[in-house]
Amino acid sequence: MTMRSILKSWVERYFSDEEALILLLVLVTGFAAIIWFGRMLAPFFTALVLAFLLQGVVNIFTRRGVPHLLAVILVFVVFVGALLTLAFFLMPLIWNQLVGLAQESPRMFASGQAWLDDLQARYPNLITPDQMQNWVGVASREISQLGQRALTLSLTSLGNVMSIIIYLVLVPILVLFMLKDREQLVGFILSLLPQKRTLLTRIWREMDHQIANYIRGKSIEIIIVGTVAFFTFTLFGLPYTALLSVLVGFSVLVPFIGAAVATLPVAAVAGFQFGLSEQFAYVILAYGVLQALDGNVLSPILFSETNNIHPVSIIVAVLFFGGIWGFWGVFFAIPLATLLKALVYAWPRRTDLPPTPLDNAILTEDRTPLR
Repeated sequence: MTMRSILKSWVERYFSDEEALILLLVLVTGFAAIIWFGRMLAPFFTALVLAFLLQGVVNIFTRRGVPHLLAVILVFVVFVGALLTLAFFLMPLIWNQLVGLAQESPRMFASGQAWLDDLQARYPNLITPDQMQNWVGVASREISQLGQRALTLSLTSLGNVMSIIIYLVLVPILVLFMLKDREQLVGFILSLLPQKRTLLTRIWREMDHQIANYIRGKSIEIIIVGTVAFFTFTLFGLPYTALLSVLVGFSVLVPFIGAAVATLPVAAVAGFQFGLSEQFAYVILAYGVLQALDGNVLSPILFSETNNIHPVSIIVAVLFFGGIWGFWGVFFAIPLATLLKALVYAWPRRTDLPPTPLDNAILTEDRTPLR
């Protein structure tokens, strides 16, 4: 069987249906628009995510008999209050702690160097003095420059300041109109699509439910984990609690990797503050309990309706989409992987042709049905 005949058979099986071609065109156009114009339309996509998040709260009010417009106004007022609190209270606090940590880093490394010197004296075969001095010297120079960069960043990044102002003005306005005129906007988008869109409608309904639940669940998880981490670190008297708690909260965005990465700064600050003492062990133990409860209790409760995806697929999705779209790619890595999985299962294929290896893999896999 020649390569040409194999390719022809594959095209006939997967792209002979008109809806399959339409779906492929929509997907290619959508991904191309996001890749090429994603930076330009970043406020729009940010507002879209926030509208997805807040729409569930609006639905709760409307199901209790509150008029739609009043529900939107109530939710929007709370959203603007939270945004202003974040912009004028939490962000300056985190920034000040970040600058303080950057300035404190040379002393932290000096303390770490003294500990390594003691370790090298006790175990001379573990690491040579030259290797240790080279590593500490490079790290100290880099960290000492970090404080200067942090202090001058606010004076040299006028463009970033203007971007923040644009976000603070445009995003709330877009969120308000997306919540208030949701039906009209959805109807306009549907009017641009072909009349025959059974497959598109089915996939959209499945993914709309799952992506909305994922966004809300992940946002709730970030808030809960970050808040618990803040009170835990405050209880133990750890410095830079706001900065570390935000880091720990956002670490849940990257499954399996985020928790391990967030452990390093927590352990470094705790070690510098308490040394290798019982207090240090208590902090690390409490942090480990927090991560264990998040992974084994909180996350299964929040994402019970999300499809089971293999850990390898999740890591590949995080690396791929994060490399393309940065923060938002990491945030949406799991729902995008779920979307690809749903497309594979829902894609129309001719049944009068011999099954391909992909069909056999789909049939033999233990699937969790989309809800």
